[in-house]
Amino acid sequence: VQLQAFGGGLVQAGGSLRLSCVISGRALSLYNLGWFRQAPGKEREFVAGIPWTGGSTYYADSVKGRFAISRDNDKNTVYLRMNSLKPEDTAVYYCAADRIQLLSKEYSYWGRGTQVTVSS
Repeated sequence: VQLQAFGGGLVQAGGSLRLSCVISGRALSLYNLGWFRQAPGKEREFVAGIPWTGGSTYYADSVKGRFAISRDNDKNTVYLRMNSLKPEDTAVYYCAADRIQLLSKEYSYWGRGTQVTVSS
């Protein structure tokens, strides 16, 4: 399974971005999908997750109400829509896939990451 995330960039506070992550090598529908982020000097943290069933979505408290994760199994793509961005959202964002994990960091497959920088 290979993942490639893109869509990051520089945005002003209050702005929006949509990250995309394309998965190849296996059917996307079999996997739970997650977005994580890592800011300089900090540990990687969970941002959002969506199970293989495509039902409930899960978010870190810091992004609830601002970020939205979604998946398109036909396009083998998972998205992270980020609204009302804040400078503290600045980080490298990673997508991940796993058959079992959803909320923990113990995903089996990771993308390379895409930089998101929010200026004040």
